[in-house]
Amino acid sequence: MTAMPTDPAPSTPTAGAGRYAPSPSGDLHLGNLRTALLAWLFARSTGRRFVLRVDDLDRVRPGAEERQLGDLAALGIDWDGPVLHQSDRLGRYDAAVGRLTEAGLTYECFCTRKEIQQAATAPHGPQGAYPGTCRDLTPAERDARRAAGRPAALRLRAARRDFEITDRLHGKYRGPVDDLVLRRGDGIPAYNLTVVVDDAEHGIDQVVRGDDLLPSTPRQAYLATLLGLPVPEYAHVPLVLNTTGQRLAKRDGAVTLADRRHRGDSTRAVVAMLAASLGLSGGSADELLTGFDPGRLPRTPWILDPDSLVCAAGGP
Repeated sequence: MTAMPTDPAPSTPTAGAGRYAPSPSGDLHLGNLRTALLAWLFARSTGRRFVLRVDDLDRVRPGAEERQLGDLAALGIDWDGPVLHQSDRLGRYDAAVGRLTEAGLTYECFCTRKEIQQAATAPHGPQGAYPGTCRDLTPAERDARRAAGRPAALRLRAARRDFEITDRLHGKYRGPVDDLVLRRGDGIPAYNLTVVVDDAEHGIDQVVRGDDLLPSTPRQAYLATLLGLPVPEYAHVPLVLNTTGQRLAKRDGAVTLADRRHRGDSTRAVVAMLAASLGLSGGSADELLTGFDPGRLPRTPWILDPDSLVCAAGGP
């Protein structure tokens, strides 16, 4: 593999940090708030700082960020330093892509989403993995696609098929690596790139998030190593599901803090409900710190009926 060019590493705080990074696409639901509480508890219980970052490169709705921050604060979640925004960091993502490109680790991809879905999966790759259609295009073939007006995404030229991480709740986990998108065809940096760059440069060495993101984590850890960045400690926590076994969503009913307040629930009652689903007790984030033990967290989803607030541990 071509060696990465050296680049002065940005200064990062000496103390580690955890983080929560919502996308301002709407109000946070109970599943989002539960994960935010867990991320805060993991960080504070280990003496880490806690960073709040708004992933605002896509799907931004006016007023959503303000409501999200208000809900987090109402639960007792605090954070260190100002709220960070990805939209302020486009130059950092461009620099990371530039380093990978200089090392020969990127290529243009002109495939549409439909073409990728219809193509055969890459040999030895996971189901749905990018099959490498544009990986070895000749200069003339690339020019022809540009002339046809096709926008080009930029992909990583991965040199391996899998990568192993260690997760606090799942142990060693080896997952697939493919030629992931670094920059979309519309020029927006892709999530798998931005999260890696941001976590490293903000001193985040502990990432707590929903376990639906576990399969993509080996890709991110691999990308971090290519950029010469540290791989954080991971903890992928179980999701909140609705009564049909699907991931909880705002369409499931009264599932936001505002919804619950409208129905007469206090904020303390909502926190107590979230705490009970984790085997904890308390009505604010601070109260949940007492006795918090990641080793005793449930490993199965929380099944929630928003109408009756009947819930039980266990899968669908």
